[in-house]
Amino acid sequence: MGVFSKYHRYHGNGQDPNVNNVAAFGQPVRSLFTSTKIFTLRHHIDVTDHAGNVVYQAQSSVMSFRDKTDLYDYRGVHVAHIEKKVFSLHERHYISMGGGLQFELSNELFHMIRDITNIEGLGWQLQGNVWELNFALYDQYGRIVAVIGQKMISMHDKYCVDIYQPNAEPVVIAILITLQHMICDRERNRAARNN
Repeated sequence: MGVFSKYHRYHGNGQDPNVNNVAAFGQPVRSLFTSTKIFTLRHHIDVTDHAGNVVYQAQSSVMSFRDKTDLYDYRGVHVAHIEKKVFSLHERHYISMGGGLQFELSNELFHMIRDITNIEGLGWQLQGNVWELNFALYDQYGRIVAVIGQKMISMHDKYCVDIYQPNAEPVVIAILITLQHMICDRERNRAARNN
């Protein structure tokens, strides 16, 4: 349990689920983890289980204005395609799941304190923001689906996701990968403005 555990939702691979998540939502069915080198997010992201086994992989097109990413499971089966809308005031991404489900993730800009992230086509709600590095994902009935936490201080972008509805896992992972791209884009834009 780290210094930030009272407010923060992250826990490392091999550690018990975060105490805040367990207190609020109970024991997750499964926890998964990502770790990417900060400047190579566009290339490849591995999603691992508690034992370090790769269960999903995301491959991105390096030279693409639409930020195209494909997600595969550990067997190489295509799970999702993620694509960014180039000209948008809402950081909009389109997600097409392998089974035909399609939805959009968009972040309303110009909110100084909290992000407002919409998931159109699912009826789900994402609560949280970039500054807190925590996101809770709820289904259309208000039930917890997953909790995503980012490690606060790291040489890599590290995330954990505690999953409470196992049938929703592929969709949750697609949302997690999309969030990582949105956060990376925001950091890159902030750095460009400061130069």
